[in-house]
Amino acid sequence: MSSIESLIKDDIQLPSPPAVAIRILESVKKDDAGYDELAGIISSDPALAAKILKVANSAAYALPQKAESIQKAIAVMGVNALKNIALSFVITKDLQGVSEDGFDFETFWKRSVTAGIAADLFAVLAKRGSDDAFVTGLLQDIGIVIMYLCRPDDYMRVLDEKNVAEEPVNVVEKNIFGFDHQEVGSEILKMWGLPENIYGPIRYHHANGEPTAEHKALADTLIVADKISSVYHGSHGIDKIEDIKQILNVQYGISENEIENLIDSVASRTIEVLSVFEIDPGDMRPYSQILQDANKELGRLNLSYEYLLMKYKDEKERSANLARKLKKRNEELRKMALMDGLTGLYNHRHFQDSMDKEISRATRYSRPLSVIMFDLDHFKKINDSYGHRAGDIVLKQISAKVQEMVRANDIVARYGGEEFVIILPETELKGAAVLAERIRLAVEEMEIAADTHKIKATVSLGVSACLPGEKKASKTDILDAADAAMYNSKNSGRNKLSLAKIK
Repeated sequence: MSSIESLIKDDIQLPSPPAVAIRILESVKKDDAGYDELAGIISSDPALAAKILKVANSAAYALPQKAESIQKAIAVMGVNALKNIALSFVITKDLQGVSEDGFDFETFWKRSVTAGIAADLFAVLAKRGSDDAFVTGLLQDIGIVIMYLCRPDDYMRVLDEKNVAEEPVNVVEKNIFGFDHQEVGSEILKMWGLPENIYGPIRYHHANGEPTAEHKALADTLIVADKISSVYHGSHGIDKIEDIKQILNVQYGISENEIENLIDSVASRTIEVLSVFEIDPGDMRPYSQILQDANKELGRLNLSYEYLLMKYKDEKERSANLARKLKKRNEELRKMALMDGLTGLYNHRHFQDSMDKEISRATRYSRPLSVIMFDLDHFKKINDSYGHRAGDIVLKQISAKVQEMVRANDIVARYGGEEFVIILPETELKGAAVLAERIRLAVEEMEIAADTHKIKATVSLGVSACLPGEKKASKTDILDAADAAMYNSKNSGRNKLSLAKIK
């Protein structure tokens, strides 16, 4: 299994084409599929039909007369463009807003729509027109969303590292994931059934490697589109403008005036098309207007070049320091969100998420999975006799001991109070029982120092497992079985281990 396949194999909520999109894909494969058949499929989804008509009549297509029917829109846009735009709506519709940890889907799609418009306009200007330019530009960074959805904590690290090191995002992705969003995006779009003339160029839109001859023109278009989009949605816009002018003038023979008009037109048309995707353009303006406003402000302030340069250096250094502090704080916050504050083990929320993933993996690949649940015996008595501070020390010491005894891929969590749970992937009941007995003996032998006291403690444990070939077990089944086994140990004298069969 490749590293990218491994990334996306868990049961995360990735978008997938619904029935209407699948019907469109199947229809266009037929040699005799007509406009009426396609129009009927699209019209079965009124929301999709309305958006298709809105795109057909937008500045992106600049029709001489308004398209009033789906048949007319298909005739003007072409079957291939219509299919791809329909799929782009499907992919983007459920990925909106801002996530709890700060990933901004709206800004992501705002930048993506800008890249799609830029790709479409540049393809026309450079005389390499393509029905796929807009949609390929729109979806060129879809791998970023996929990587975030699969491993959100790692991807937020990518964004932090990018801000601090000022490295290109694909370089930081390679360092943290071992691959980048170009590769992931190309692979996921291939899985979703989009044609190779879209997913092929996307693999190379940051100029990594050499695309095949058939994909080179569109891959080069995406590189330009990405740079133009970053003018409006990135930092160091002036530097990027000069870079764009250099590339377009030297490689394509486009004049400076044409380049400036292109960059301005991208903003104007993006503002219109964003409304189709139900995204607020905010204060987005053509770049010439931004420069004009900036020049007016500089004239009003009458600032010298030397002063501006000094201010720029100061602000850049201050921003870099702030980015480093934010990165450190974000790492601490992400850790706090996963960890129990007292014991340093994973918390109940992370345990539940991990349990869902491990059961899904065990079921899908027919692998064993075991759970150990254990509870400190007579913990209330320890608190009453030695105080709650001593009780906390006991919990921390036992947690540390158990953490030392498990494997790197095992998950130890505080389930609640003095109750703990361990997820053991790739482990059958017998192997889990051996570890549980080792834990029982290790805790029994501990002598925990708390103030002037030496405290002894024991644990009661329950073990359950789901095994390949047996009845499919749910999370509730596995945890209930382990819990029942643990209480059997407590009710039969404590400091014992019990095994459970899932019913």
